[in-house]
Amino acid sequence: MTTPQILSFALVGGAIATFAWGRFRYDLVSLVVLLIGMAMGVVPVKEAFTGFTSDVVVIIATALIVSAAIAKSGVIESGLRPLLSRLKRLRVQVPVMAGATGLLSMLTKNVGALAILMPTALKLGRTEGSSVSALLMPMSFMSLLGGLVTLVGTSTNIIVSQVRQEETGHPFAMFDFAPVGLGLTFLGLVVVTFCWPLLPRRVGGGGLQEVVSTASYSTEATIPDELPENLKTIADLDLDKDGVELVAIERADGTRTSASPSAPLKPGEVLVLEGDDDALSRLFDRLPLKQAHDEKDVEKATPKEEIRSVEAVVQPESPLIGTSAARARLQDRYGVKLLAIGRSSQRITERLREVTIRAGDVLLLQSGEEAMPDFLSQTGLLPLAERSVKLGNSRQRYGPIAILAVALVLVAFKVISIAAAFFGAAVLIVLIGSLTMREAYGALEPEVLVLIGALTPVSEAVRHTGGTDLIAHGLATVLTGSPPMLVLGTLMLASMLCSPFLHNAPTVLVLGPIAVSVAKALGLSPDPFLMAVATGAGCDFLTPVGHQCNTLVMGPGGYRFWDYARLGAPLSVMVIVVGTPLIAFFWPLTGH
Repeated sequence: MTTPQILSFALVGGAIATFAWGRFRYDLVSLVVLLIGMAMGVVPVKEAFTGFTSDVVVIIATALIVSAAIAKSGVIESGLRPLLSRLKRLRVQVPVMAGATGLLSMLTKNVGALAILMPTALKLGRTEGSSVSALLMPMSFMSLLGGLVTLVGTSTNIIVSQVRQEETGHPFAMFDFAPVGLGLTFLGLVVVTFCWPLLPRRVGGGGLQEVVSTASYSTEATIPDELPENLKTIADLDLDKDGVELVAIERADGTRTSASPSAPLKPGEVLVLEGDDDALSRLFDRLPLKQAHDEKDVEKATPKEEIRSVEAVVQPESPLIGTSAARARLQDRYGVKLLAIGRSSQRITERLREVTIRAGDVLLLQSGEEAMPDFLSQTGLLPLAERSVKLGNSRQRYGPIAILAVALVLVAFKVISIAAAFFGAAVLIVLIGSLTMREAYGALEPEVLVLIGALTPVSEAVRHTGGTDLIAHGLATVLTGSPPMLVLGTLMLASMLCSPFLHNAPTVLVLGPIAVSVAKALGLSPDPFLMAVATGAGCDFLTPVGHQCNTLVMGPGGYRFWDYARLGAPLSVMVIVVGTPLIAFFWPLTGH
């Protein structure tokens, strides 16, 4: 063993030990490891930052932006809503929600798919006969399995594709993972459909974001001068179709009447509506109503300034208490527009500008980004979350899904590379206004990008010093005479067991090159071994820490550490027992 090999092993071993210790952040550890590698000369300085410019980082970053735009659009939840009203029992809710998550994970990053559907699951789980803890873990596990189907579904597939390119000169294509991934996803859905009763029934800890996602608001719509022939009365609007209630009608002369279904629709009248933002969005997309608050646009300090929409709760000491938007002259004095008001204790029937603000009200506000912080500070409002206001904007609502579809078609027909397709999709999404630049930056997961960017050259250093081949020859000696299928399953199991301690990305960066070298030493094709490493690293069903999806559902689902093994153990066995021969069938061990 040479000195460079000893140093590279010490570097990787130290990183693994520190990851397993769990005392420090993964991204900080990876940066320190890279710095030490440069100082020792194991990682050449001129190659130290190549990981940050790799296609892997570009694909992951842009896929996160695309996922965030689809989540903001609300299209997926809207499509599921008619179906959810028919799901009355958990034995039906679990496979439907888990299946939907797995399907969506095939098109976007798995963590993005789970985040998109979680608010819907939280609402559904709080209905009679349902349970949040019974829904979220199956959805998380199905997001992991669905992510195995395409290259962009999970980081492990993207990284293993890069390893293949470095080792063989050719990366995996977008849908090379589909045969194995689809089989495991289908069988995984069968497992969670029958095994979800093993999960405990607990009440999760929701938090502000969950409260925000389920809030109901009062807003206004003005009847336009011209209406289609089929819209003559309130009943013709079919408000129940979108889950919106008509609270009151204000005539042109200022008088207020009750919301009778037979009341005629007259131009200039204002409808006071109540519903969540998704329901109101569908209503404005479907009907030719105009938002009453659109009469005066928010002013920008500069043409480049972005418009922010924020939800804020009125604190007891706020000077706005006892006044209204009109009396406080919010837009004239502060440049802030009141879009909607949420109040849990009482239905709002007045015009928005006339509603007397109370402590505890949730206000949906819009302004230029420079004006908002000062306004919140001066008025004693506590911001809960930035809000995606989608009302009446079909371009921003349906644009992201259309752009993603075009990108996938271009990749499928090999017109452009995956990195170029998703980069272009992310830029177009920002250009059409589906995300602001602030939101696009916020969608990135810098800790994951830094982790991969920093560890990639460290992994390369082990390979360049001959360390990977040394380990591979040692393993090949031990495994000589063993059935190739056993070797394949062993590598998948090793990846699955390492993932909770190393994180899934470092697991692939470390074991991917070793898998290639083992295959070559045994005279076998490296492709099935790379597939096994990616599959194992992407399937941590036993802990809440091996993958972001599992961590994401832990709090809302009320899960404890060992709860994951209840449903995760059967899934893990299925992946090993079925995944190994499935990989060998579609990726022959002796192929080249």
